[in-house]
Amino acid sequence: MDKVVLAYSGGLDTSVAIKWIAETYKMDVICVTVDVGNERDFTSIQEKALRVGAIKAYVEDARDTFVRYFCLPALQAGAIYEERYPLATALARPLIAKILVDYAHREGALAVAHGCTGKGNDQVRFDVSVQALDPDLRIIAPVREWAWSRDEEIEYARQHDIPVPVTAESPYSVDQNLWGRSVEAGVLEDPWVEPPEDAFAWTINPRYAPDEPSEVEIDFERGIPVALDGEQLSPLELIVRLNELGGAHGVGRIDHIENRLVGIKSREVYEAPAAVILHTAHQELEKLTLTKEQMEFKATVAREMANLIYNGRWFSAHHQDLAAYIASTQRHVTGTVRVKLFKGTCRAVGRRSPKSLYQIALATYGKEDQFDQSAAVGFIQLWGLPLRTQARVQLKGGTGDEMLRLAAPDITSAEPHE
Repeated sequence: MDKVVLAYSGGLDTSVAIKWIAETYKMDVICVTVDVGNERDFTSIQEKALRVGAIKAYVEDARDTFVRYFCLPALQAGAIYEERYPLATALARPLIAKILVDYAHREGALAVAHGCTGKGNDQVRFDVSVQALDPDLRIIAPVREWAWSRDEEIEYARQHDIPVPVTAESPYSVDQNLWGRSVEAGVLEDPWVEPPEDAFAWTINPRYAPDEPSEVEIDFERGIPVALDGEQLSPLELIVRLNELGGAHGVGRIDHIENRLVGIKSREVYEAPAAVILHTAHQELEKLTLTKEQMEFKATVAREMANLIYNGRWFSAHHQDLAAYIASTQRHVTGTVRVKLFKGTCRAVGRRSPKSLYQIALATYGKEDQFDQSAAVGFIQLWGLPLRTQARVQLKGGTGDEMLRLAAPDITSAEPHE
């Protein structure tokens, strides 16, 4: 019998998918559960998959791989989608897709399957990644195909003896990994409603966070965080530590109206303490160690990289090209940043680097000043030359008042507010 490798979470959708695929496609199902920091009982998930009907069930510990090859490169890039979302779920999907393809090759499977709906971004990320890695593999997406209601799905589970949790189900759809936690659905679908406290699990309400701030020093080498307060840590340990520390101060809550790849706007709530802290510190260190031109162009690359990750194009030549540029920019991003955590906020309050382009002898207004102020006159003459030329040739007779009026919006013709 042909085989299919299913990305298995242990939830209702993928559990039902085991039976449904076997019935509909007449294929043996091999389940693969990927640990990217999900903090779940993987033994129970594995046992459930076999009990429901999978012929094999694997658990793949991919936490170190996820951090090294996905989270840290995204941090170096400064990749934040729409300037808010650190891309936690989006970063995990290409890795999970790669692992599915690896198991399909190992097991001789002809297809891979996932539990994504036809309305979200993840279906695109999975499908495009699988197609890039092995265009010959078939992709099955049961939830996208069957289009059942939740009640119909539960009834199918009951008829086939598939365990359904008897506890009250969370009103939210949640996905989490080491880099962050995403929450949607339920009351969060109304963008006017403030997210209730039960939507959060990693972060304390900033109102109840400690009244005294905490400071932490983060050491970077070539754009990679390597130590906290002088203690050398693996990247995985460092992220776990910062998630706990930031969460205790209410840092990392994000409430975001997001433009989905599939063409709709959605209201997304995220918790990403470590990602927020590390991005804040990394950006500050880059300000010390990169030139103005590097900073400006890298901001463009960061937006392009964030869009590429969000849109599921990790395994592309375009990504390889961008990654090579980003790696080059990080050659001198080495140093220490001190950040202060307080009542939901995170800000840099100190930074230093052996590669710093900030020179006190040039920046100071004290007696140590070595900046040649007399050189400014010639510089200004050259800098202002185009404007002086234009003023003489094209702007004769124009007044400052006229130029102000030309630059201002015409509010007199604005439509009345309804």
